[in-house]
Amino acid sequence: MKIIIRGAKIIDSKSPFHNQTVDLLIVDGFIKKIGTTLPNSDNAEELKLDNLHLSQGWFDSSVSLGEPGFEDRETIANGLDVAARSGFTAIALQPNSYPVIDNQAQVNFVKNKGNGFATQLFPIGALTKESEGKDMAELYDMKNSGAIAFGDYTKSLDNANLLKIALQYVQDFDGLVIAFAQDDKIKGNGVVNEGIVSTRLGLKGIPDLAEELQIARNLFLLEYTGGKMHIPTISSAKSVQLIKEAKAKGLNVTCSVTVHHLVLTDEKLEGFDTRYKVTPPLKTESDRQALINGVLDGTIDLITSDHNPIDIEHKKMEFDLAKNGTIGLESAFGALMTILPLETIIEKFTLGKSIFSIPSNSINEGEIANITLFNPEGNSVFTKQNILSKSKNSAFLGTTQKGKVYGILNQDQLILG
Repeated sequence: MKIIIRGAKIIDSKSPFHNQTVDLLIVDGFIKKIGTTLPNSDNAEELKLDNLHLSQGWFDSSVSLGEPGFEDRETIANGLDVAARSGFTAIALQPNSYPVIDNQAQVNFVKNKGNGFATQLFPIGALTKESEGKDMAELYDMKNSGAIAFGDYTKSLDNANLLKIALQYVQDFDGLVIAFAQDDKIKGNGVVNEGIVSTRLGLKGIPDLAEELQIARNLFLLEYTGGKMHIPTISSAKSVQLIKEAKAKGLNVTCSVTVHHLVLTDEKLEGFDTRYKVTPPLKTESDRQALINGVLDGTIDLITSDHNPIDIEHKKMEFDLAKNGTIGLESAFGALMTILPLETIIEKFTLGKSIFSIPSNSINEGEIANITLFNPEGNSVFTKQNILSKSKNSAFLGTTQKGKVYGILNQDQLILG
């Protein structure tokens, strides 16, 4: 492919063209030339879009796609197309399929399914067999097959000794342990955040302590063992503080927060709408503000959509019984633009590559073209017409969003939404 992108503003702090408006000549997947008013001497295709901005390709550290086993919710093929049109050139695939991605064969299966797409798929291997929390999975074999980290999606490991052994074991091959934090015994039968809203609605609450106690325990284990730990989708003010203190002590810990926890609160539960039933549960406004501050001060390393398609049969039911999860790829950028500066969003969408040991490329001559195209201006309302996923369980339906994702250029493919 040979293409000239006209009049694009570069948002890439690692690029010498940062904040400059330039033309880019892309040839066979590489950035051949960057400059102003580049000549088109080879009859290259030309692309010009309104208020076009470019950044390094975005990475989402937590995406569920269903396949294998839950293709009615989403397939890998459609999910990667959704990710591309939502601006993501790479995703980390959670192991919560059926069967669970807990061995070399399953890693190879999803990687092969993801071959040939513009958005690259990087599997997360389950930390324990069948994500049951009893026996450690085949971590080394999965690492050799391409697993970028190990964790049991939205399942906390009750067995502290097993987590300790895993943290020690993966150091031999520079592995990354993902430690989701929610104490099941403290959570009990809770379905939403414990507080004023849960009391008013008569719904069983999950106290913040369920997350914070587990994070504190996991950080103690990390301090003892060394190694690398990633704590995904934190949701409370105290969790931010605990991780901030751990980083100050020099622990090799990173963390993420979801788009919906940065934008929405448990006040959305007033209508008992199961689209807002997520793990961890939506929290209070004070928690939301603390999470935003954690993003801005660097305590929180990544923002994820935590995209989790759920079929209508498991969402359109009594609140207590409905499955947890919301889709989020399509709405991630537009929702964040209403609350955060553009450069912060780009940083939190790209920093994850280094955390998960995925190669990254700055926007510069000679580099691989791994680029997200977007317009940070303009407001719109997110409707069902904006949903590209097979499942429609979006917590952002009806919300006002800012900006527009045009698509991506990666793997020598241009995908526009």
